[in-house]
Amino acid sequence: MPESTDILASGQPAVELVDVAVPSQYESSGVILEGVNWQVRGGDFWAIGGLAHSGKTNLMMVAAGVLRPARGAYRLLGKDFTGGFERANLAYRLKIGMVFDGGQLLQHLTLGENVALPLRYHVDEEAKEEPTRRRLAALLEFTGLADWGNLRPASVNRTWQQRFGLARALALKPQVLLLDSPLTGLDPRNAAWWLETLAALASGHPIMEGRPLTLAVTGDDLRPWRKLARQFAVVREGAFIGVGSGSEMALHPEPLLRELLPGVGSGT
Repeated sequence: MPESTDILASGQPAVELVDVAVPSQYESSGVILEGVNWQVRGGDFWAIGGLAHSGKTNLMMVAAGVLRPARGAYRLLGKDFTGGFERANLAYRLKIGMVFDGGQLLQHLTLGENVALPLRYHVDEEAKEEPTRRRLAALLEFTGLADWGNLRPASVNRTWQQRFGLARALALKPQVLLLDSPLTGLDPRNAAWWLETLAALASGHPIMEGRPLTLAVTGDDLRPWRKLARQFAVVREGAFIGVGSGSEMALHPEPLLRELLPGVGSGT
């Protein structure tokens, strides 16, 4: 088995879902997507569209290893996790970061403590204080949040909470980054910040030591991602439907694309 860094560098699969049934996070016996076959390779940038409550969030939680598939196989960086997420496999799971819709921050911690939480859990106890301070300062500067680290999440709006969620997801320098609806509710200026920032992370930014990230995002509007993402898919009526690259998407017959990306499918 090659090391995970080799898998990503060579464009091998980073995340694989094989005939997966995506469960509902609210109903233990419920399934929201069936028969999902999705392969995210090193260097990919996926944009996945869907209407509200179509299963986008659940799909990303399964891909991140937060939810266990109801059925099917899940592999992360070449490691088969179908049997479960034992602690012995933690090193693999820490290679994937997720930005939840709205940030999903812990309200009893300061914003800075939320960002530093993964470092305090997973960096060696004897050597973690100074590296944690340096990493936290770099992440807050990168996301433009340095002035607010001592505040509680309730003190800032959803826009900034989402950015703190990004900083937290990048804390351990993951190789794969999943983002659930990062542009929801943003004004044009803040949406542009996210697009520019994710483009920089996909290309290789100093905050990640210049290493390009493999990315997947979801949204109910694919227009902002058309020039940035390299692969596209939609979720509709319990199914995951790959629609290809941007040029392939323009000719794809999937009817939902007319709503998520007006003009696509018309042959223009």
